[in-house]
Amino acid sequence: MARIGLVAHDDKKDELCAWARRHRVKLGEHELWGTGTTGSRVIAETGLAVNLLKSGPLGGDQQLGAMIAEGRLDVLVFFIDPMTAQPHDVDVKALTRLATLYDVPCAVNKSTADAVLAFI
Repeated sequence: MARIGLVAHDDKKDELCAWARRHRVKLGEHELWGTGTTGSRVIAETGLAVNLLKSGPLGGDQQLGAMIAEGRLDVLVFFIDPMTAQPHDVDVKALTRLATLYDVPCAVNKSTADAVLAFI
C-alpha cells in the first residue's frame, strides 16, 4: 500500500476529482492524504477515505512537504495550473523541490498521474 498525497490548484481541482473518480478502485487500495479543499472534494465526489490536512495556502502544502521529508509519503499527485499565478507560490515550489530532493514520484497532470498509478 502506497501513501499518496493529493493536491490541486483551484483551476485544476475539477480535473483531479475526475481523475480520482476514474481511478477510484485503485486509489482505494492506498492511504490517501489531501490538502483541505482538494481532499474534501475528493471525498465528496468519490467516497474515498482521505486524511485531511490544512488548505494548501494555510500550510497544507508544507504539511505534505514535511511528510515527504520524514519518509511518510510515497507519491505526490499535484495537479498544477501553469497559467495562473499562485499567491503561495513559494510553498508550491518548496513542495515540488522536496519531492524532487527525496526522489518521490510527483505527478503534475493526468498523464503522469496515470503512469505513476499504474506502477504502484
